[in-house]
Amino acid sequence: MAQTKIPRDQVEHVAKLASLMLADDEADRLGHELGEILAYMASLDELDVAAVEPTFHSIPMGAPLRADEVIACFPRETYLKSAPKSEAGGFAVPKVLEGEG
Repeated sequence: MAQTKIPRDQVEHVAKLASLMLADDEADRLGHELGEILAYMASLDELDVAAVEPTFHSIPMGAPLRADEVIACFPRETYLKSAPKSEAGGFAVPKVLEGEG
C-alpha cells in the first residue's frame, strides 16, 4: 500500500469548508492521515468480490415489524374535529403540486 499525502492546500480548503481552524502541524498531520485512509480505500479495489452476495448489514437481521392487524380506533369524526378544515371525510390541505386533482 503506497503511502501518500494530501497536499496542504487541499487540507486547508476542506478545513475551510468545514469551518475548522487548523494549526500548521495539524494540517500537515491531517494531510498524511487522510492520505493513508485514501490509500487503504484504494487497496480495497483490488479485492475480488464477484462471488460475494450483496448485503445491507454485516450480520443477518430479521425484520423487526409487528404483524399487520386491524384494531379498533376512534371514529373518523373524532380526528377530523381537531382539523382546521376537512373535506370528503379527510383532512383538507393546500395544494402543493401542479396537475389535475
